[in-house]
Amino acid sequence: MAEKIPGVILAGGLSSRMGGGDKCLLSLGAETLLQQVIARLRPQASAMVLNANGDASRFADYGLPVVADGIEGYAGPLAGVLAGLDWAAAQGADHIVSVAADTPFFPTDLVQRLNTGRGRAPLALAASIDPKRGQVRQPTFGLWPVALRDDLRAALQDGLRKVVIWTDKHGGTEVLFETENGQEPFFNVNTPEDLAIARQMATAELGADQ
Repeated sequence: MAEKIPGVILAGGLSSRMGGGDKCLLSLGAETLLQQVIARLRPQASAMVLNANGDASRFADYGLPVVADGIEGYAGPLAGVLAGLDWAAAQGADHIVSVAADTPFFPTDLVQRLNTGRGRAPLALAASIDPKRGQVRQPTFGLWPVALRDDLRAALQDGLRKVVIWTDKHGGTEVLFETENGQEPFFNVNTPEDLAIARQMATAELGADQ
């Protein structure tokens, strides 16, 4: 297997559709969403960091370093990616992989496939098939080069918020992840209804593993 790459778990969102707070700390069966994401990413990554804003002590039990957005105001997922890139630079890493803390069923081969599938492109976003929209990019799941962190910082300071505008500018590519066993690989939890579905999915996945 190729050399592992560090990963950043993006948990800096406002969770407005869930009523605010840290939705990654909501329960998904016997675990929280964040525990599930950590367990899924750990075998794929050389190290992990959590991007979250506010008091970091609320994540003390998870055993991960916590980095906040370095851009003032809620600047979206790219601010979390930048925080991860700054952390990765201090670790001497060339790239970092991002995953979302509210998406607990992402592929167990995500990192390897992003790294392989990007070819000669400097960065890559995961993509999946939507029944109505066709192939769609997953902007919180990507492989990002540390060398572009200062460019990203400048773009965010200039007001950029849309991920794909910046990735397209830098020749980013897409790596397609197909639906497996009828399950959307990047199903994310935005609402209480989504959480109920995710709990059913977690129960079904646990049963399949036994």
